[in-house]
Amino acid sequence: MAERRKRVMPLKDKARARLATSLAGYALDVPLSSVEDDGRDAGASFARKVAMYLASVVFGMSLARVAAAFGRDRSTVGHACRCIEDMREDARFDTWMEALERSAAEAPSPFVNVRSPA
Repeated sequence: MAERRKRVMPLKDKARARLATSLAGYALDVPLSSVEDDGRDAGASFARKVAMYLASVVFGMSLARVAAAFGRDRSTVGHACRCIEDMREDARFDTWMEALERSAAEAPSPFVNVRSPA
């Protein structure tokens, strides 16, 4: 049996997923813990779809990278992205998503303090 290689997830992917999750939870008034949970609550589930879509579209992450960052299967991420794309046919929803995309895109990169304050 062939040994499967374990994928190493770039740290930026996890940070970007966290940002997308936080932004979606805030915009939909869903607690972050609910969005990150595996529960099937409709609000949290929708927020996860929005977050996965944002991670893919705004940060240019592949479905496989989004899946790894969110702890989901690639097909789940694909389904989420298709659902959001279909919903974007509604002009109001599309405008709302554009605002979320701008917010995510304009967020600063994580600050790395190379030296500890003296």
